[in-house]
Amino acid sequence: MKITIKDIAKEANVSIATVSRILSGKTEFNSKKTIKKVRTVAQKMGYRKNIAAVELVTQTSKVLAVIVSATKTNFANQIINGIHDEAYKNDLNVIIIYAGENNPQRQFEAIKTVIERSVKGIFLLALNLSNESYDLLRESGIPYIFLSISNNRGFPFIASDDYLIGYQATKYLADRGNQNIALVGLDTNSYVGKKRIAGYQNALRESNIAFHSEWIINGSFTYEDGVKALKKLGKDSIVTSIVACSDFVGLGIINQALSWGIRIPDDLSIISIDGTSICKITRPNLTSVTQSFYEMGALGVQYLLASKPDRHYKKFTGIAIEERQSTKHLKS
Repeated sequence: MKITIKDIAKEANVSIATVSRILSGKTEFNSKKTIKKVRTVAQKMGYRKNIAAVELVTQTSKVLAVIVSATKTNFANQIINGIHDEAYKNDLNVIIIYAGENNPQRQFEAIKTVIERSVKGIFLLALNLSNESYDLLRESGIPYIFLSISNNRGFPFIASDDYLIGYQATKYLADRGNQNIALVGLDTNSYVGKKRIAGYQNALRESNIAFHSEWIINGSFTYEDGVKALKKLGKDSIVTSIVACSDFVGLGIINQALSWGIRIPDDLSIISIDGTSICKITRPNLTSVTQSFYEMGALGVQYLLASKPDRHYKKFTGIAIEERQSTKHLKS
C-alpha cells in the first residue's frame, strides 16, 4: 500500500501541513524534535514522494476542481460559467468545493478533499489562503491558479487590477462634482483592500479632494456591510457619493438610504464594484465598475491546460465603468 503524507501525519501525531513542509525542506517553522520525528517516521514507513504518479494523474484526469469562498457575493457564478464553458470545449468536468468564509480550517479541509482525488487542476476562487493551506496545495504537485484575487506572494493569478478599480471608481465620482466620497464594504487589511484604498486615495489627490480616513469603512463585501456602512456615516452625513466595494454592498446602501428618505442619486450617488446582474435588477439601477469575471474563468482553464503552467503567472483582465441610474452630475 502506498504511504501518503496523511499516513505519516497520523503516525507522528502532527498535521498534514507540518509533514508537507518538513518533507519539502521548509523546516524554519518547526522544532528540531518535530523535524527529526517526522523524517524518522517517513523513513520507517518507507515513504517516497512519487512525482511521476502525480504527473500521471494530472495528465490523465478529466476533472477540474473549483474551491470557492462562501462569502455572500454573487460574482463567482460568472467565473464558474467561464470555467464550465471552456472545460466543456476540452471534454473536461468540473467539481465545486466550498471553503467557508475566511475560515482557515475549512480552507485546509477543502484543499485536502480535492488533492485526495484525481484532478487535473485546481482553481482557488477569491480565496486568501493561510500559509498552512498553501503549503498543502503546493506539496500536492497539482497545477493551480487563483481567480479574482491578486497577490504579491508569487502565486499564479488572474484578476482585475484592484488599484485601478479603486482609482477609476473614485475618479468617476470626482469628475462629476463630488467632493465628499466614501469607500465602503471592503476588507481594509487584505492585499486587495489595500490596493483599492491606494487607488481611491490617489484619485482624491489628483482631484484636489481632501482625504478623510473615517470615510473608509471596513467590511467583507456583503449586503449587510452596505447597510452598516451608511448607518456609520449617519443619516445627516456630508458624504455626497460612495464607492461600494461590491454590488451587494451597493444594494445595502440603496435600501438603507431609501428607508431614511435619502434619494438616489439626487441626494447620494453610488458606484458599485463588480457589475453583476444585481446592478440591473435593483432600483435605481447601479452604476458599476464592471469586471471581466467570465473571462477570468475561461482564461483559467486555458492556463491549467498549458503543458507547463508558469508558476508565477499574473494576468489582469479588463474593467469598464457602466453608467446607470445611481449616479448623477452635481451642479457646479
